[in-house]
Amino acid sequence: MIPPLLFQLMILLSWPINALAESPAIAKPNCPTSCGNGNGSVSIQFPFGIGDGCYLDHQYEVTCISGTPFLRSINLTVLNISISLEASTILVNHTVLRSCDLESTRLEYVRNETVNLESSPFFFSDENRFIGVGCNTFAYLSSNRSIISGCMSFCEKSNISAETMPSRNVTLRDSDCNGIKCCRTRIPSFLNLQQLEVTLNTTNSKENTTEPNKCKSAFLVDQEWFGNNIDSPDKAQGLKRDVPVLLDWGIHESSFDLIERNLSKSYNKTSDCNHIFAHSTSTNTFTNATFTMPVRRCRCNPGYEGNPYLLHGCQDFDECKIIDDRRICYPSDSENCETIKYYNFCGSAVSDTVCINTDGGFECYPNKIYRDTKSLIMIGIGIGFGGLFLLIGARWLYIIVKRRKNIKHKEEYFKLLLQQQLTSLDGSTARSKLFNSKELDKATDHFNKDRILGQGGQGTVYKGMLTDGKIVAVKKSKAVDEWKIEEFINEVALLSQINHRNVVKLLGCCLETEVPLLVYEFIPNGTLLHYLHNQAEEFPFTWDMRLQISIDVAEGLCYLHSAASFPIYHRDIKSANILLDDKYRAKVADFGTSRSIAIDQTHVTTKVQGTVGYLDPEYFQSSQFTDKSDVYSFGVVLVELLTGQKAIPSTSSQDNRSLATHFIVSMVENNLFDILDPEVTKVGKKEEIMTFANLAKSCLNLNGKKRPTMKEVATVLEGIQASQKESNVQQNYEEVEYVGT
Repeated sequence: MIPPLLFQLMILLSWPINALAESPAIAKPNCPTSCGNGNGSVSIQFPFGIGDGCYLDHQYEVTCISGTPFLRSINLTVLNISISLEASTILVNHTVLRSCDLESTRLEYVRNETVNLESSPFFFSDENRFIGVGCNTFAYLSSNRSIISGCMSFCEKSNISAETMPSRNVTLRDSDCNGIKCCRTRIPSFLNLQQLEVTLNTTNSKENTTEPNKCKSAFLVDQEWFGNNIDSPDKAQGLKRDVPVLLDWGIHESSFDLIERNLSKSYNKTSDCNHIFAHSTSTNTFTNATFTMPVRRCRCNPGYEGNPYLLHGCQDFDECKIIDDRRICYPSDSENCETIKYYNFCGSAVSDTVCINTDGGFECYPNKIYRDTKSLIMIGIGIGFGGLFLLIGARWLYIIVKRRKNIKHKEEYFKLLLQQQLTSLDGSTARSKLFNSKELDKATDHFNKDRILGQGGQGTVYKGMLTDGKIVAVKKSKAVDEWKIEEFINEVALLSQINHRNVVKLLGCCLETEVPLLVYEFIPNGTLLHYLHNQAEEFPFTWDMRLQISIDVAEGLCYLHSAASFPIYHRDIKSANILLDDKYRAKVADFGTSRSIAIDQTHVTTKVQGTVGYLDPEYFQSSQFTDKSDVYSFGVVLVELLTGQKAIPSTSSQDNRSLATHFIVSMVENNLFDILDPEVTKVGKKEEIMTFANLAKSCLNLNGKKRPTMKEVATVLEGIQASQKESNVQQNYEEVEYVGT
């Protein structure tokens, strides 16, 4: 039956993944995986482990001492740990019971108790054999005082005479240790033994033997090791101390919940732990009552290999891997030979069968059908990918066309809104320059973060250089919400109507991008906020500079409130929105939240916007913004210039009061000069400073009607500057007159 094409496709696509699968883990992460060096190294597989957190419980703790692993729970040397589909075993060293004077001392027997495995998850494997070595030897095994197995060996002359001996040498492997100098027997496979006693006795034969060595021994040993390493009775006689013994093991039912595999619902796909293979015996030391505990054994499911006691220990293995090469001759005695590669399960690589590995299994397909199916699959894949690329290309083209249409529609929409806004202001349609997006993207180095000049509520400002070498500031809006677009259009419209030396100049805008872009003249010395709070000792912020900056801002606001074609309320006056040019003259910036009103209108009602510390309390309560609200914010800027402090101080100073409140309290308590910036008191005259401070106080009046207009503010400031200049002229005149006399 031909498998479906889809299934074949999945097999082919999953093959590289299977091929690159990692080797199955044998121990927990960051735990030692072996003890010893070179050929003597022993692999330590979980649930066994070396070190805290590396073993399941104390029964499986292994200590590595001088390169030799010891299983602490039974205090035996570990030679090998094995986990396979058939069994889980551990090979340990066990003592040999040996006596060389049993007959001469007329002892009836010598007995030795093996290690007691009761209460543990370990059992003596039925793959062990019980061996008796020596002449006139009777050896037997007992458990709980019941003999379960035994054997006898003899060495009389009659048993090994020339007439009865074969012509070839006798070895253990040939004679199968059948009673001559050595005997061997099985142990019962159904008892799951955990406690054994080895007893060595003599048959008390009075006949002389041909064996001069009177030593006898008895021991339990792994049959595979014994068959591979002991090939004569003499070698068996030479075993004096320890021999390998094989133990079966599992997991106590009570400890099974500690295995991490239980945390994974998908684990049962790769492993099986439902087999209870034995019951461990335990005795209550207080009551002497005997009880049993079930012992489970885990194994990887067919098609998987690894450690089933780990969460992801069982992994797929490749049943289709070539396992050997076979040389075949036709006929067998001719020189017409070829080498054929053989798979595990599907025959030879040159046969009519093809093996394909799958997750947890494999599939065998006739070669011709596989080739035809593979060709169809390749054609299907080609057509599929071709169609996919076609769809991707069509989608990409659709997105580009749609984006261009959106840009065109947005540009037309922006132009329409801008035209309506400009027309509503003065009936004209004055234009700013329209920049294209590529030009501004190149000017700002793709809006590189290193080009950022500052960030505000309406957007981020980048430094850019146009193709003609002119340095500009490009403002990129933060979002494309409708109200943000209105702010953008509002700022373009307002700045298009403004032409004043103390207001930042708008050069143009870009209507092609997803977010609006405004292009301003570049103001090189940053914001007043930054300069005020980052003063350099070599270039101090003098009283004269502060006075001039306050006059510049006052004149700019006075122009906006009264001299423009339509009154304009800035609505966000603060030191961060005041820029300083190359001569440290001030320019008002950021008109995103500004509003123009009719000449006969006294206020505008809007949602409260502004910056904490500069916000007019009267506007905050009524939501009605007037020209006096700008005056209040400017009053905070005047206090910043006087004190050098921020509008909102840190939480650890001034009892968390705003700068405006702190200033008013200082004026009332006649402590003004305690909070002034040292640069102000160093040069400024007391009369000038007091006039400046009283002006700031009047701007901060909680009653807006009692605040001065910006024109009155500008007049007072210019008067301070004029009196300062007059004083300087008078001083110079007196100095000249004094020199003349």
